[in-house]
Amino acid sequence: SSKLKKTLSLNVKDVLQAPILYFDSLDSTNNYAAGKIDADTAHNGLTIIAKQQSAGKGQRGKIWEDKAGASLLMSIVIIPKTRIDQQFSFSAAVVVAIAEAIESFDPEIMVRIKFPNDIIINDKKAAGILIENVLRGNLWTHATIGLGLNIFQTSFPPSLPHAISLRMASQYNWDLSLLMQKIRSNIIEATSGFSFGNSVVDYNERLYKVGQKHFFLQGDKMIEARICGVSTEGKLMLRMEDGLIYYFAHGELEW
Repeated sequence: SSKLKKTLSLNVKDVLQAPILYFDSLDSTNNYAAGKIDADTAHNGLTIIAKQQSAGKGQRGKIWEDKAGASLLMSIVIIPKTRIDQQFSFSAAVVVAIAEAIESFDPEIMVRIKFPNDIIINDKKAAGILIENVLRGNLWTHATIGLGLNIFQTSFPPSLPHAISLRMASQYNWDLSLLMQKIRSNIIEATSGFSFGNSVVDYNERLYKVGQKHFFLQGDKMIEARICGVSTEGKLMLRMEDGLIYYFAHGELEW
């Protein structure tokens, strides 16, 4: 096991050496990363950072809005060393790594994860994470981890009533560069392994509203259910009024 640890730490060092590219403005850091992958010039660990995005991507085609320099807008390309059926465990490891990085600067902050991968602080959204996987045949060749994290905003427009920034949530004097380095190294360490045994357990420990009842929209039907956790396949487990647990894939329900 010490031999394996040694190989792992060497791998992590290599990946941390990958280039970090900075831009004043991009349409989307994930799009830029996708271009590098298509051209076969994306090193494992390649990181793209923009001060501003004109078309930042959120989950299911939503636009991520940001003010120049107020957010950490970053994409990291990882070459997964794992099986294609571990996509959710990989994703869980990434989100937990980001949560731990934020908390390492200010332990007063409690980061929760809203299924599938929003970062929640004080019941409001501080970050969105979008992981785009490249599959060639049955090989999982690349994962692009896109992160939009609100840092310096002191207010948000009325159209974003559920948004929060780290500055609004904490007295800590945030440093964008230090935070980026910590998040990046956490993600690279968390994804350099071959197995993500505990990642779903760690994810469930931070799951937003776990154990509580919540209302969801299923199509046009409103349902109330207790959140029990997320399965290793990445399905939300809800206990319905009939006492049974039902499994829902991302996109099948709306909060």
